[in-house]
Amino acid sequence: MCRSIKTLRPPFTDDVTDQDVRAAALQYVRKISGFRAPASHNAEAFDRAVEEIAQSTAALLNALEIRGRRAS
Repeated sequence: MCRSIKTLRPPFTDDVTDQDVRAAALQYVRKISGFRAPASHNAEAFDRAVEEIAQSTAALLNALEIRGRRAS
C-alpha cells in the first residue's frame, strides 16, 4: 500500500525512534486521506489520526515477540 513506509521491527530495523513511528503514521494518513497536507478545516482530524496511529503502532511494536524475544 504505502511503499515508502519501512518495516519498523527487528531484524529489519533495530533502532526505531518515535520519529520513525510518527513518520510512518503520517505517510499512512496521507495515503488514506489523499492529502499531503489537509485544509485548515481538516487539520485537527488529520493530526489526531496521525497521533492515534503512531500510538497504536508503538503499542504493536512493543507487544511483538520476535524469535523468542520482545521487540522493544
